[in-house]
Amino acid sequence: MKERAARYATAISLVVLASAGAPLRAAGQPPPRQAVVETSAGPFIIDLAPDAAPNQTAYFIKTAQDGGYDGTSFHRVIKNGMVQGGDPLSKDPAKREQYGTGGLNAVKAEARAPKMTRGSVAAVMVPGKPDSAGAQFFIVLADQPALDNQYTVFGHVSEGMEVLQKISETPVDTSGVATERIEIRHVTIRDTPPEPFVTDSAQQLADYRAVLDTAAGPIALEFFPDKAPETVRQFLRLSAAGVYNGMAFHRVAPGFVIQTGALASRTAPLSEKQQKLVHNLAPEDNDTKHVKGIASMARGDDPGSASTSFFIVTGDAPAGLDGHYTAFAHVVSGMEVVSKIEAAPRTGETPNDRIELRTVRVEHR
Repeated sequence: MKERAARYATAISLVVLASAGAPLRAAGQPPPRQAVVETSAGPFIIDLAPDAAPNQTAYFIKTAQDGGYDGTSFHRVIKNGMVQGGDPLSKDPAKREQYGTGGLNAVKAEARAPKMTRGSVAAVMVPGKPDSAGAQFFIVLADQPALDNQYTVFGHVSEGMEVLQKISETPVDTSGVATERIEIRHVTIRDTPPEPFVTDSAQQLADYRAVLDTAAGPIALEFFPDKAPETVRQFLRLSAAGVYNGMAFHRVAPGFVIQTGALASRTAPLSEKQQKLVHNLAPEDNDTKHVKGIASMARGDDPGSASTSFFIVTGDAPAGLDGHYTAFAHVVSGMEVVSKIEAAPRTGETPNDRIELRTVRVEHR
């Protein structure tokens, strides 16, 4: 009965709730690590927390590196509440009645997390047995204050919450066990990659260029990090994260500008990670003249309201632009594409047909 209780311990607690910059590292300290979890519904990434739960983290890493999670399924889910997986018995569909009872009693008790917040990855335990953690884990999809101080948290999801949300919507039977298999294909343990461009100097930023793949052809930009370092840095970060993918040139003003980068023009919503990257930029107005081929940040009346939208100047237009908008790059190839976009049929300044900005690719020159 105690083993069977383990199947439901997490779910019972959560049913009630279902409605509901990198730090510096000391010399010699190992780098932070991540788990990249490939599932049949898509990937998600866990930032591991060995400082909070060294034994559980080590056991999770060893299990992953030994292939112990490959072929297991998310056997228990609560829509908008949590997903649970890692049971080695779930590799075998014939053992469905036993799902939730395997892979336990392997890790000694560790500190309980004071807060169970959205994205927390916690060890499953048998009720009343503090030394019963093992391979099984669950991930909460919303803050769960009723679970504070009850479970050992050994990681936090940094990317892919939308995948977990999708997994949580898997149909379940009357006992809460998933009726469709969402499998873990493989878990890769890696050192956490550094955030791109965050620590690059202006000289290093100048070594990059961006290629805008548009429906009319490619446009290549090179940057002015000596004039607008933080704008260049942010543009590169947004580009590398795919924020500009699937947008449109929403404004065409012949002889003046073509404009893109508006979030409202995007064909798909931003992921949670992408959303976290988007913020307003402090103005970096500079002495660059807004002549043909200059790329500059668009904004509202507030000088500090520039965010993602930018324009490319199609004619010499200093009046109202020079010294008031942040020029950050210039077109080095593809002005014929700019001209093609500028010539597109439009109503007022709105193109009649969608002109897609498919991707922005960052290249090292």
